[in-house]
Amino acid sequence: MSNLKSFHLAIDLATRQRDQLAQALRVAQNNKAQAIDQLSQLEGYANETDARWTGSVASVGMSGELIRNHYQFMDRLQHAIGIQSSTINNLDWHLDRAQKALLQAEFRLSGLNQVLKKRQAEAEQVQRRREQRQMDEFAAIQYSRTHRVPLGGESS
Repeated sequence: MSNLKSFHLAIDLATRQRDQLAQALRVAQNNKAQAIDQLSQLEGYANETDARWTGSVASVGMSGELIRNHYQFMDRLQHAIGIQSSTINNLDWHLDRAQKALLQAEFRLSGLNQVLKKRQAEAEQVQRRREQRQMDEFAAIQYSRTHRVPLGGESS
């Protein structure tokens, strides 16, 4: 039974590890969702700024300095969009690793549970055989007492 106790402890540990990995996966998923949302906001802001700029350039003449500043700002905004896209790719990698780690933990936990069930079944079978042997011995003793048969080939 102490062998089964160690399996229960291993299963408890594997369950805690699996739960921690599941939490890490949820965090990675939330981080990616937030990064995608931020990228969407940056792209929306870039599109709005470009649309406003295009509308105001058509209606009013702009100086070269103002035009250069706008293009520099848009370059920086596009750079920020590129960085955010790279961040999302990095988060995808982390998310993939978290999913694989969780899957491995699930397999390990499943394997431990299967081994535990097998060991429990084996222990139950040993116990049933022990009880059957005891019942057979008890029945033999009772039979010998009621029929006065000497045990072990003894003669009276």
